[in-house]
Amino acid sequence: MATASTEIRVTPEIAAEHGLTAEEYARVKQILGRDPNITELGIFSVMWSEHCSYKSSKVHLKRLPTRGKLVVQGPGENAGVVDIGDGLVAAFKIESHNHPSYVEPFQGATTGVGGILRDIFTMGARPIAVLDSLRFGELSASKHTSEADAAKNGRILDGVVRGIGSYGNCFGVPTVGGEVAFEPCYSQNPLVNALALGIAKKEEIFLAKAKGIGNPVIYVGAKTGRDGIHGASLLASAEFTEESKQKRPNVQVGDPFMEKLLLEACLEAMQTGAVVAIQDMGAAGLTCSTMEMASRGGTGIEIDLAKVPQRETGMTPYEIMLSESQERMLLVAEKGREREVLAVFKKWGLDAVVVGQVTEGGIARINDNGRIAAEIPAHPLAEEGPVYNRPIAAPAPRVARFAGADKEVAEKDWFAFAPEGTNLTANFVKLLASPAIASKRWITEQYDTSVRTNTLAGPGASDAAVVRIKDPQTGAVKRALALSTDGNGRWCQLNPRVGAMHAVSEAARNVAASGARPIAATNCLNFGSPEKPEVMWQFSETIDGLAEACTALGTPITGGNVSFYNETLGKSIYPTPVIGVLGILDDASRVLKIAFGESGDVIVLLEGGTSSSRHSERSEEFAFSLTAAAREFSSSEYSKTISGLVAGEPPAIDLTAEKRLQDCLVALAAEGSVQSAHDISDGGLALTLAESCFASPPASAAPSVGAQHAAPHLGAVVTVEDCLLPAESVLFNERGARAIVSVTPSKLAHVLNTARQYNVAAQELGQVTRDGSFRIEHKGRAVIDSSVETLRDAWAHSLERTLAGK
Repeated sequence: MATASTEIRVTPEIAAEHGLTAEEYARVKQILGRDPNITELGIFSVMWSEHCSYKSSKVHLKRLPTRGKLVVQGPGENAGVVDIGDGLVAAFKIESHNHPSYVEPFQGATTGVGGILRDIFTMGARPIAVLDSLRFGELSASKHTSEADAAKNGRILDGVVRGIGSYGNCFGVPTVGGEVAFEPCYSQNPLVNALALGIAKKEEIFLAKAKGIGNPVIYVGAKTGRDGIHGASLLASAEFTEESKQKRPNVQVGDPFMEKLLLEACLEAMQTGAVVAIQDMGAAGLTCSTMEMASRGGTGIEIDLAKVPQRETGMTPYEIMLSESQERMLLVAEKGREREVLAVFKKWGLDAVVVGQVTEGGIARINDNGRIAAEIPAHPLAEEGPVYNRPIAAPAPRVARFAGADKEVAEKDWFAFAPEGTNLTANFVKLLASPAIASKRWITEQYDTSVRTNTLAGPGASDAAVVRIKDPQTGAVKRALALSTDGNGRWCQLNPRVGAMHAVSEAARNVAASGARPIAATNCLNFGSPEKPEVMWQFSETIDGLAEACTALGTPITGGNVSFYNETLGKSIYPTPVIGVLGILDDASRVLKIAFGESGDVIVLLEGGTSSSRHSERSEEFAFSLTAAAREFSSSEYSKTISGLVAGEPPAIDLTAEKRLQDCLVALAAEGSVQSAHDISDGGLALTLAESCFASPPASAAPSVGAQHAAPHLGAVVTVEDCLLPAESVLFNERGARAIVSVTPSKLAHVLNTARQYNVAAQELGQVTRDGSFRIEHKGRAVIDSSVETLRDAWAHSLERTLAGK
């Protein structure tokens, strides 16, 4: 890599070192009308990197639905914005910080959180919540994970979680939810996706468009250092190699306390009315903020690097422009009012310096001590970079394999359900203890989930995180917002289109199960190298799945992030689209949680589609349904954990059924007619029932005097009536459009009637018990029979035990 000196003569070889192809370098020279100097080359390299330019994904992203009656700002700005009523808007977005979190887990995660928070308050919104979506390699040695790799995965998990907790806790925003998954493919390439949500008045949203010729350009926040140089172009836009471990200097260093000051100062400066535009210095730092603001505003911009606050001596123009030092912003103020802005930042003890001005002509001119360090047309740089319609080819037909191993599986082995009469309790305990299913308390306890006291449902309390919204005039709490993230890379590996549809459906179903109406979505699309035709096929199929599901469920995509090159030594991760869905709860007092209410309540299964119990009993149709059920079951978490098998297809999906169920859940919450709601997803019906027991407080009856043990948790005794499919399939299949609700006997008839109105099947399964027993009966016998405490012990402590090597 060439060092930063304007005296270096740029050659095609140096351009290639900067990640530019021969064709791209030729385009650079065409735009400039000459050879670039080294600073200009660096600017083009970051702006045209995959991470910043989306050059491989643009042609596909256009197929996503981005408009809706509540969408105020769609893709193209720092965050999407939707109208939530009462003169308020919500700004929300999800971003990745994957590669930095592999190189330096703690700082990679902290700066990921810091970056997404800046995206929110750059829009003029105060951040009120953070969620994270994480993927790691296996935590225990196996056939495909060595002890050394398992230990490393544990260290990465630990560093990432500490980083997320540290930044959010110090900044003062609650981390209210998210999800974590573990698969062998993430061992060398963890995924760290962070989502932030903020609130603003509708008329006070700010955009990153430089306007007003002669308006001053002001640098605010932390000083510029050498950290993060080329993080966007060569760390986030290339696959990992053996050299990746040497890229630690390319990872930025975060300061949450500085960011808190920056937040307050920016929001106060915006209130003066003197701020015209504002942009975060995130990926590509000062380069991205200057070039994009000028391009979006249709103007030019001129800055003087000698005026940029620097914390290191001898920094070159190349280094200053490409630095990704954190907690910095660039804003445009109204000419003549810059003193008002500067005074605000001085009050908060932050650097604030006029470094340039908005110009006409569309040229971005970078000066350095009286010399021109770079002179580039802003719009061609920011908007007319390379756009690739890369080759697409479906991968070779898959062969079923045991998870991560080389052993192929004969199709008949896909259907090897446990023999009739098998007690499945031991298998259930093993499933409960698996890292993907087990309690994530070890993680969430490191986060402050309730700072600012607006959290109505934090991690594990409801299917979605729920935060209250106060009326801007009276301060009274009326509404709430619900957020959920979801993604299943294993399903997307098996069928990317269907897997993507499930990601949208489950995130929206989680929001509906909390009582909120899903209204919009954001996405973070994590994939391997776009230079591989099979990866681009996965990406294209995923986009079509997202588009179909978001259209059907009424959740337009308001923004997001594409993260390519998530692979190491040529091995890609699973295609992993992560979806965040936002919903509105009109009455904040109507939040639905997953915990069962009282003993004696009736447990009801709601299904938006046709119940599996309605399969035809004709032999040929039953054989087909059994085969289809087995194919779907082979993709389940149970199949992976118990049989070591990853095969088949994701469950078939019916988006109409999903919409019916979600509308029904929202109606039931508004009526206040159910005690709890919990959607059926990973782990199937059995896990859903168990988690509702685990979340319930001990039974209300106090223990007798002298008793040695506290009152037991509420339990459940249910009977599943599907007598055609094997018990394993009935209990652990992961078909969508289903949820469990608990209902007081007095409201049962009303709930059943409401379900009929929405054409949702409702089946009484059993009741909540007082004695802490957990029993599921199938075909007249107990297939799972245990105490809640036994099951809960396996579930609640497994992650800590695994990390401790016990």
